Amino acid sequence: MKKTFPLFILLMVAAVGSYIYMQQDSNTLPEGFAQSNGRLELNRFDIASLYPGRVQAVLVEEGSDVEEGDILAELSSTTSSSQLAAANAQKQRANEAVARADAEIKAYQQQQKVAQMELDNAQMLKRDNLISTAEVNKRLAARNGATASVRAAQAARAEAVAAVAAAQAQIDQASSANDDMTIRTPKAGRVEYKIAETGSVIAAGSKVVSLLDPADVYMNIFLPNTQISRLKVGDDARIILDGLSAVFPAKISFIATDAQFTPKSVETQNEREKLIFKVKLKIPPETALRYRGLLKGGMTGNGYVRMDNSQQWPSELAVRLPQ
Repeated sequence: MKKTFPLFILLMVAAVGSYIYMQQDSNTLPEGFAQSNGRLELNRFDIASLYPGRVQAVLVEEGSDVEEGDILAELSSTTSSSQLAAANAQKQRANEAVARADAEIKAYQQQQKVAQMELDNAQMLKRDNLISTAEVNKRLAARNGATASVRAAQAARAEAVAAVAAAQAQIDQASSANDDMTIRTPKAGRVEYKIAETGSVIAAGSKVVSLLDPADVYMNIFLPNTQISRLKVGDDARIILDGLSAVFPAKISFIATDAQFTPKSVETQNEREKLIFKVKLKIPPETALRYRGLLKGGMTGNGYVRMDNSQQWPSELAVRLPQ
């Protein structure tokens, strides 16, 4: 019993000391400021295939950085290449049809000129009663037939020109599909996951690679209604990450309109504050890109907001970027 009593006293002293420390630590922020813990996140965007096919090669590794336009993967392009070749052949046939129509138009126009000359001569001879009316009508019918042949050849040319345009449209479509078999990134990023592997067959719209945007870095924190009511989108904020002696600038980019229950990973000073609101703190893109190798998804830390914009940030929350 004598050994138990001193141990009880030591435990009580330790509990009281811990409580005093926590109370002092929770009151380090001046009035008008609030904080909450959170994890750093990078916006994820998935790159998908427009067409079905077999993955011929995946040219990136997880964790590697890619720039806009870099090739991520290649799909087998046998089908699209065949379609492109067929469209080119169809266009060649249509161009030949145009050339043939042009030649026919010239030939029929020449026949039309000869027929017109013969008709004019026949009409002059008829005025002198040297030929019959039947002969004039015969020459007139010949001229009209040559004119009709010219118009038919012109119509055939227009149809051939339309066929060329249609073939060109098919070429453009097949060429686009062929180019889309090479999957490129639309913007710079960091490879998070390789979803498709070499040799796998994917459907249209299937995800191939998942990327993280190093310019879109943020932290979600959770605050009670008493603090959220004085915040607005665009307000300044600060982020301090564990293990880094730095204070990153941020902006409030989103405030939830619906309350939610406190996540288990969020520590609150008052356990009775069960309903809280999510606040998104976003690091400026230029700062995020400058420290893209340092800022990683999942890093833990604290987010700080200022509920009274007339107050100055305390010195310990002044922006201090890594050197």
